[in-house]
Amino acid sequence: MSKTRALLTETEREQIAGEHGDQRRYQATSRVRRRIDEELSKDIEVLEEHHPELLEELRDVTCEERDHDE
Repeated sequence: MSKTRALLTETEREQIAGEHGDQRRYQATSRVRRRIDEELSKDIEVLEEHHPELLEELRDVTCEERDHDE
């Protein structure tokens, strides 16, 4: 079974980490920002209405990661 992505592709992870130069980093950041603003917001709305348990799992993962970074 092939590996799927969450928010970033493997290449975007590399680009955002600066492994492919500033221009590629800027482009990847822009793509990801657009996904967050447009697509992730829609996904959250759907989960909120139709599957709040999955939304809670998403919150647990994202908030847990933030807590580790502080």
